[in-house]
Amino acid sequence: MTLRILSAEISHETNTFNIYPTDIQDFQDRYLLDGPTAMAARGDNNTELAGFLDVARRYDWKVTHTISAAAGPGGRVTDAALDHLCAPLLDAAASGVWDGIFLILHGAMVTALHDDGEAEILRRLRAVVGPEVPIAATLDPHANVSAAMCDLAQILVSFTTYPHVDMRATAQRTAELLHRAATREINPVTLRAHRPMLEEANGGRTDIGPMIDRHAMARAFEARKGIYAISINGAFPCADIAEVGPTVLITCEVGLAGAQSIAEEIADDIWNKRDDALNHYLSVDEAAALAVAWKAGAGPIVIADYADNPGAGAYGDSTALLSALLAVDIENACFGPMIDPQAALSLQSKDVGETVTLFLGGKTAPEFGGAPIEVTGTILWRGDGEFVGSGPILGGQRRSFGATAVLRVQGIDILVTTVAQQILDLRQFETFGIYPSEKRVVALKSMQHFRAAFTQIAGRIEVCDSGALCTVNYAALDYHHVPRPIHPLDRMP
Repeated sequence: MTLRILSAEISHETNTFNIYPTDIQDFQDRYLLDGPTAMAARGDNNTELAGFLDVARRYDWKVTHTISAAAGPGGRVTDAALDHLCAPLLDAAASGVWDGIFLILHGAMVTALHDDGEAEILRRLRAVVGPEVPIAATLDPHANVSAAMCDLAQILVSFTTYPHVDMRATAQRTAELLHRAATREINPVTLRAHRPMLEEANGGRTDIGPMIDRHAMARAFEARKGIYAISINGAFPCADIAEVGPTVLITCEVGLAGAQSIAEEIADDIWNKRDDALNHYLSVDEAAALAVAWKAGAGPIVIADYADNPGAGAYGDSTALLSALLAVDIENACFGPMIDPQAALSLQSKDVGETVTLFLGGKTAPEFGGAPIEVTGTILWRGDGEFVGSGPILGGQRRSFGATAVLRVQGIDILVTTVAQQILDLRQFETFGIYPSEKRVVALKSMQHFRAAFTQIAGRIEVCDSGALCTVNYAALDYHHVPRPIHPLDRMP
């Protein structure tokens, strides 16, 4: 029997504090591909789509992949964009009879009208295909997984790594479960345990800390009969919604005794260790002082601005760290990205080698991470910001910063870009003539993903909080809709 499998990829991590709505153009800026184009472009990389297709070939499924779409993290997705993205999936769902459906989601999408974007996608899909067709979905472990998502999809499986490097493998695991459900070998359901926190204390880090033991526990439980997958989600705190916070999901046989207790046991460990933070967040002045003291020859000191991470919906134009580095006359350094479309565009009409003076950064919300700074520098590069990743996360994938320039100010090569992206691959610098391995100081905007590529070249890694939109000082953010009390906004026993 040849299984008929419908699939789609619709992915967004929504920072509800970001004032810019995410529209269809933002998806086009990252990728918005029809099914055949997506399979050709993304079907042989470390992507969920590739892992799904691996299993499809193994079982000779008849696959209809309808769309692959993702936008960089940002403000609420417009409802027009959601309608546009869902249309190919829903049209295909209505035009055939399906043995199973495979979705590639993020798990933290919020739209203008729907605080639970993924549940809305699933509701629309269920309205077409009915309640019986097995639906499997992959998730990012920074998902805010709702009860409705678990009610609407039988199989939900998250990546097990942060930095996320197991996308293809996770999709393979998930697609195997879909095959077993579609052939009626198993009858799965996904149960959920949740704790009242904005996020797991360490953001879900899996390179060190308690997540290592939690995942070992999860893999041991998965060896039991009837338990198919356990997912541990650190959550996404920059979402002012009712169902925010860390969850543990257990995909298991319907009615399996003790399954909920397993999820609760792991969730209890998250709660009990809610104050055991791994990251020490420097001020920008402390980070600059360390950069001054760092000796060349041991590999660069890498300083990550955690709070201005575009990969979590920050604006990426905070000037606080750059100002601190310039104030202490740092030499042989690079900094990026500074997401400033106005500056990046203005530099396109200048000549390489030309000296220019302009206001850089801080144009969106100066109260979060600093006001624009006036700089004078030399243009080292300018043009289209397309690059192809080479590291564990983006290897072989084509992305673009849009109009891009490199401006040397004092001793710092600044990557000035248009399209918001965090730094998680060396090629994001190297493509534009900046070689981090040759620098003494590398300042970048990312929380954790940068470690996958930059650990290999770094002599030391530090993180700082510039006070930008993704600050860990949650009291600085205007939460209204999260349930109270909630950690760490409220003192809780």
